[in-house]
Amino acid sequence: MLSGAARLATGVTLPFVAQGDRTGRAVLLLHPWGESLRCFDRLRPLLPADLLVLAMDQRGHGDADKPSVGYDLSSSARDVVAFMDATGVQRAVLVGSSSGGYVAQQVAVDHPDRVAALVLVGAPRTLHGRPAFADEVERLTDPVDPAWVRGSLAWFPLHHEVPGWYVEDRVRDGVRLPARVWRDALTGLTAADPPTETGTVTAPTLIVAGDRDEVVPPPEQRALAAAIPGAQLRCYEDTGHLVLWEQPERVAADLVRFVRGLPPPLPPHRVT
Repeated sequence: MLSGAARLATGVTLPFVAQGDRTGRAVLLLHPWGESLRCFDRLRPLLPADLLVLAMDQRGHGDADKPSVGYDLSSSARDVVAFMDATGVQRAVLVGSSSGGYVAQQVAVDHPDRVAALVLVGAPRTLHGRPAFADEVERLTDPVDPAWVRGSLAWFPLHHEVPGWYVEDRVRDGVRLPARVWRDALTGLTAADPPTETGTVTAPTLIVAGDRDEVVPPPEQRALAAAIPGAQLRCYEDTGHLVLWEQPERVAADLVRFVRGLPPPLPPHRVT
C-alpha cells in the first residue's frame, strides 16, 4: 500500500492511501462528514488487487489541511478533481459513503468526463434543511470532547455488530476536526442545492442503502434512484444509515460486481 500527501491546485494538501494495480481501473473512496479515509479500513482489504483503490482525507478532515474556507459542496467537488489531477487519475469510479456520496454526485454533475461510475452508499438525494443535531454542532468548542463524538454516534443507530476498534477510530476522526470545521462542513452540505436538481448524473450508478436508515429513509433512496437515469438501487435488510460500518463485506461484493460490469476503462493512468 502506498501512502502520501497530494498538494492540490485548490491550495490544500490532502493525505491519501493507494493500493492495487497502478494501471488498473481507478476507484476513489470518499468518506463522510466527520470521518476520514480510515473509515474504509475494513473495505479496502476486501477489494481485488487488479483495481487501483485510492482513499483521501477531505479538506478539514483527518490529517488534511484545515483552512478557514472552502467547505461548500462545489469546493469539495473541485478538491476531488484536483486530487485526481495531482495523482494522475484521468477517470475514476467514485465510491461515496453518506455525505461522501453527495460530494460524488456533485463531481459527476460538474465534471462528467472524470467519472466512470458512481457507487453511493447510504447517500442522500438532498441535505436541505436543518438537521435535529445542528444545535449541538453549533455549540461545539475546541478541543472537541471525545465523549461528545462518541455520543453523537447515537444519531445513527446500528443494527449489526461493528468492531469496537473501528468505532473508537471514528471517534478519533471526530476529535481531529476543529469545531469550526464541524460547523462549516455541515453548513456547506445543508446549504447546497442538491446535485441532481442542478444537473444530470450521466455516469452508471449503483445505490446501496439500508432499509432501516432514518437519515435517508427508503422513500428518499427511491427518489435518488429515480433522479439518476438508469441507477440501480440495492437495499440491505436490517441495516441503518451507516451501511459501510455495518456491512463492509456486502458493500465490497456489490461494488466489485458492479465495477466488473462496466465498459473497459480508458488507456491506463499512473499514480504519482
